[in-house]
Amino acid sequence: MAQIGQSKPLLLMIICIFISLPSYGQQTKVDYYKSDNITNQIPYFDNRFKIDALLDEITLLFYRKSGTPPIILVRPDGTKLKINNLPKDKITWFDDRTFDLITIKNPMPGPWQAIGDILPESHIMVVTEVTIKVEPLPDVVLSGETLKVEGRLFNGEQAIDDPLFRDVLNLNVDFYSTNNSAFDNFGAEPVKIAQFRDDGRDLDEHASDGLFTGEFVLDFAPGEWVPIYYVAMPMATRELRQKPIVLQEAPITISVEAVMEEGQSHQVTFVIDPTFVDPDSILFQGKVTFPDRQVAPFSIMEGKGNSRLYEIPYTESGVHRVNVNVFGKTINGREFRLVLQEFAFNAESKNGVINPTLDDNGDVVLSTKQGGETSLSEKSNLAEKNSESLVMELEAAKIAQETAANEKNQQTLIIIGAANAGIVLIALLFYFIIRRKKNK
Repeated sequence: MAQIGQSKPLLLMIICIFISLPSYGQQTKVDYYKSDNITNQIPYFDNRFKIDALLDEITLLFYRKSGTPPIILVRPDGTKLKINNLPKDKITWFDDRTFDLITIKNPMPGPWQAIGDILPESHIMVVTEVTIKVEPLPDVVLSGETLKVEGRLFNGEQAIDDPLFRDVLNLNVDFYSTNNSAFDNFGAEPVKIAQFRDDGRDLDEHASDGLFTGEFVLDFAPGEWVPIYYVAMPMATRELRQKPIVLQEAPITISVEAVMEEGQSHQVTFVIDPTFVDPDSILFQGKVTFPDRQVAPFSIMEGKGNSRLYEIPYTESGVHRVNVNVFGKTINGREFRLVLQEFAFNAESKNGVINPTLDDNGDVVLSTKQGGETSLSEKSNLAEKNSESLVMELEAAKIAQETAANEKNQQTLIIIGAANAGIVLIALLFYFIIRRKKNK
């Protein structure tokens, strides 16, 4: 066993142990050697631990160097346990590139030893129940917003701060519809929202601090949902089900009054629903993509009341796309940020003719007018077109354009062919002239 005062390099070994306590309530445990730089230090070559009697089952977790073979366990009587030589009815062994997870029923009491490339930074801990504790979601959550949610893993009542433990599990959250017919998400499929991280990336502030961070992008249907958190390990799963929440619709609607000639501006109006947000706190940042694919950023930093106005200069007819990020406070004072769904409209020219515009699928995009306002999306423009003759004209223009391009390509091929033929004839002519001179 470990000796006091040894000066050789030290190695601490992780042993995560799920314990079934005896019926009479006696507290059982696994003895290990604390590394306090004073007593009971574990030598690098030792890796010993002691299992007490009366344990019904233990689960051991050993971290090792990536890609190294599974460890070997030596029982108190000297017999060895290997992954390919196990009593299947008593031992379950899961091996990964970086760890071994071993469950043993009725383990032999006494000193055990582990042999393998176990990581030097590992240490021993006793785990009775792995659980996840996550802060509750806000009372008001909005469709399109991104939430930062933090959670911790616990061993019983003690937080697990071991940075290596994150490689053994996956921490995820799914949203399930309550199938309440009073909401729009009735009958909706479950939505996988996020995977919690402790790697210092994205919204996670510090890597390996034991605080797991999830980035919830709520870009799905408004309605009543139940958040369910999962801690998935190779041989066990834990679940945390929170109370249902209601995902509210985005508090911003957009409309536009389009103009038809240069020197004027399209009037884009952002209407704020004050039911769940403070209108005076709302800020907008976005970009406009013009028909020629040019992009212009914009922001609205000031404003009071329930609406904001933004002007887009008329440059040409065709499809305009508006993408907007919204920042503000809810009625409870919580800061939020959300992304609105893309808003698109068609702008006509003064004579009522628009440039034939194609979407990503190559289909013709139309423009319609309703009561002086341009329709709110390309889909509504297509659905509410006023004249089938315009459709035919645009399709004919598209076909004519394709035909002209094909004819131009054919002409180019003919010219290239003629040029090549001319070069060949000239070469043949020189060949015969030179041959005649030689014959003379």
